[in-house]
Amino acid sequence: MRGDEDVCAAVGEFSPAPIGSLKLWPPVVLAPMAGVTDVPFRDLCRSFMQAGVDNTNLNTVFSGATSGLFVNQMITARAFVEKNKKTLKLAEFGKNEVPRSIQLYGTDPDSLEAAVKELVEREQVEHIDLNFGCPVPKVTRHGGGGALPYKRPLFQQIIKSVVGAAPEEIPITVKFRMGIDDSHLTFLDAGKIAEDEGVAAISLHARTVEQLYSGEAKWDAIAELKQHIQSIPVFGNGDIWEPHDAIRMMRHTMADGVVIGRGCLGRPWLFKQLAEAFSGVDPSPFPSLGEVGEIMFQHAEGVVEWHGTEAALRTFRKHASWYLTGFAVGKDIRREIHQITTLGELDEIVSRFDPDLSLPEEAYRIPRSHKGGPKKVSLPEGWLDDPFSYSTLSPEAEQMTSGG
Repeated sequence: MRGDEDVCAAVGEFSPAPIGSLKLWPPVVLAPMAGVTDVPFRDLCRSFMQAGVDNTNLNTVFSGATSGLFVNQMITARAFVEKNKKTLKLAEFGKNEVPRSIQLYGTDPDSLEAAVKELVEREQVEHIDLNFGCPVPKVTRHGGGGALPYKRPLFQQIIKSVVGAAPEEIPITVKFRMGIDDSHLTFLDAGKIAEDEGVAAISLHARTVEQLYSGEAKWDAIAELKQHIQSIPVFGNGDIWEPHDAIRMMRHTMADGVVIGRGCLGRPWLFKQLAEAFSGVDPSPFPSLGEVGEIMFQHAEGVVEWHGTEAALRTFRKHASWYLTGFAVGKDIRREIHQITTLGELDEIVSRFDPDLSLPEEAYRIPRSHKGGPKKVSLPEGWLDDPFSYSTLSPEAEQMTSGG
């Protein structure tokens, strides 16, 4: 842990963040990430968060709060309503998972309304987040994802339909980016529309669609949004790699909480460190390679148990790579990790790790997963002509598999 940073919050500096009837302490949300935030990964992150809470002096003061919020990966409304097999699997939750939180994507108010009603009835969800941040060209070129908030009337209609379809006790939140590019910023209008239509909280990924995942997140935009919104919490997302990043973001922006995306990939123990830092306790040190190997194997076992087959380890290979990011393990081990097919193979590889090897401090902040950008945004022809025109989007806008 970096010694030159003010890592910890002062005791009592921050409070639980309300999302409807939920009260989050620490005020931390696991961002929904397609192909990543499945049941095994959410369980692992949640267990680290709980360990951190149990290790602090505020776990009894905020005893009625929920220990963070861990959001299921995004599903599309139309695919869920049409009972697409893959989508139904993605929408499942762990046996004892509480609260049940999921991110929903769509561009058609009617499909979204139907999906919300079915999610509440079939999956007993207790929180729904709406995705308006996806920067994928095959989505934005049809007006979906991060491009959609530019069309204010459509954005408003979608939120109105979802909030209206959800029971009063089910909070709806909205996540979006700053805008299409620096010349077409939408986050202040989007935040106000969401607030006026009755959402419980909003999250801002402080980058534009054009930025993708490049450069630095512009935390000043989160601060501006927080000043602009009066009645609901604002959560900040972007560039939280270490515990002190969350503390700095909260102090800089006055946000009500933080959303953790790429920073926890291969680093699920970040949630323990965050719980400690928010409560004024020195964060636990970064685990040694031996400890990382044990966590990695535990994660892999969860993947196999959830899917019922070792064939699911194909989906774990990217996680294994992220766990090893920055460690000097050699190219042979990295190649073998990318080829694992059984838990036995993984166990044998992990047994060869140097158990005392530490991650170099300069490697803490190496990005995992998305790194692209900036890139000119693909949009429908004439999309930018009138932000207040109502647009009915084509079905292709919902044919997506990745979140923003």
